[in-house]
Amino acid sequence: MKRIAVLCGMAALCGCTVGPNYKRPTGAVINEPAANAPFDSGANAAFVTTPPPGAWWQVYQDPALDALVQQALAANTYLRVAAANISEAEAGLDLAEEAQYPSTSLEAAPSYTRLSPQEQLLPDVDIPPEFLYSLGGGLSYQVDLFGQIRRTVEASTANLGATRAAYDATRITVVAETTGAYVAACSAGREIAVAQQEVALQTRSTEFTQELFTLGRGNSLDVARATALQDQVRASIPPLEAEKREALYRLAVLTGRPPAEYPQSAASCDEEPQLNQPVPIGDGAELLARRPDVRRAEYELHAATAQIGIATASLYPQITFGASIESVGPTSAFLDYSSLKYSIGPLISWTFPNIRAAEDRIRGAKAGAQIAYAQFDGVVLNALRETESALTVYSHDLDQLALLQASRDQAAIAAADAQKLYSLGSENYLSVLDANLALISTDQAIAALDAKIAADQVTLFLALGGGWQMPDPKPHP
Repeated sequence: MKRIAVLCGMAALCGCTVGPNYKRPTGAVINEPAANAPFDSGANAAFVTTPPPGAWWQVYQDPALDALVQQALAANTYLRVAAANISEAEAGLDLAEEAQYPSTSLEAAPSYTRLSPQEQLLPDVDIPPEFLYSLGGGLSYQVDLFGQIRRTVEASTANLGATRAAYDATRITVVAETTGAYVAACSAGREIAVAQQEVALQTRSTEFTQELFTLGRGNSLDVARATALQDQVRASIPPLEAEKREALYRLAVLTGRPPAEYPQSAASCDEEPQLNQPVPIGDGAELLARRPDVRRAEYELHAATAQIGIATASLYPQITFGASIESVGPTSAFLDYSSLKYSIGPLISWTFPNIRAAEDRIRGAKAGAQIAYAQFDGVVLNALRETESALTVYSHDLDQLALLQASRDQAAIAAADAQKLYSLGSENYLSVLDANLALISTDQAIAALDAKIAADQVTLFLALGGGWQMPDPKPHP
């Protein structure tokens, strides 16, 4: 008891703020040298160590893509929700800050009233009804001796920071998904064009085989095989057309339009945008400073730490100073001195000696901070993993593309030689068929891998966390 009295006296003198002040934990993963070092998978000619630009999609130098991204930033529904969340968090901060200032109240209650004779212990008296009034005002102010209000403002400020970081994370996701949908539509268009070219080539081969058969130099089996390969290549087109249409629908919704109003610029695209430079990736320290999800996780840890102070303040008395004045009576005595009443004084509330509930709240707040700390570390580790994985996949896909292109050159030579030998009668059509099939398969594999590499680039830029630094096309609501 004596100890608590001493603490209260000290708090009254200095206005202390109980609970821990936030600082980034020294043992956090984000402080480790390995987390801030160059990327393990970044030592590759496909990458440079300069930081990625904010508007990273502009490195493609594609005006259609630039326009679609701006439309998405202005109209995407997920961004509208995230912006409204910021407004809600700002309102919560304003509400918390209001508790730092005095509050006032004003009441007016006119009435036409007849008192009960029985209630007044005058059962034989006829009390006539009359007009009564009550008019008063009050002023109250909570003295923040132990910093509960200050900690609440601190927690609300951190929550607002987390909400803004969540908006930034939504922003880069929307940009990446818009770019990815555009790339997917263009890649599908290119694969369709490749398949159509292969159909045309195989059609000519089939016609040539039919001419040889008509001249008696071939057989019906060769014609059937050539026709089957032609139909096989043609059968690959419908799935690609469906894939392109799905990407167009996705792109329309991302830019805030119904699916049927997909952008024609993407519908006519038949070649994915090319990145004609190494990807700027920076290093681990720049990544962790740039990623909005890392900032959000640390803000949430800050808010959870402030909650410990809020809970700790409930161990101590709460003092509210108040003053009120009121005039009550019949209208005939409106504001007479005899109708006035007032009060001035503090209100002290203190749950004591049963403080178990407060201790439970403190224990729960500390557990919440431990959870937020673990989540902060987890977000940092996941950001590093995502980036390292994206770098590895992208660089290995480039290696695979180089091998496929070399294979394609040899397949083209083999197909041309087989066709020449067949036309001279030195080879049967099965050799031509095998060579053509190998060439077609390689062409389609290269087109599919080009599409994957374009998607890899988008995934990599998303992992690098670029895009939130750009100014909004319109202000937050």
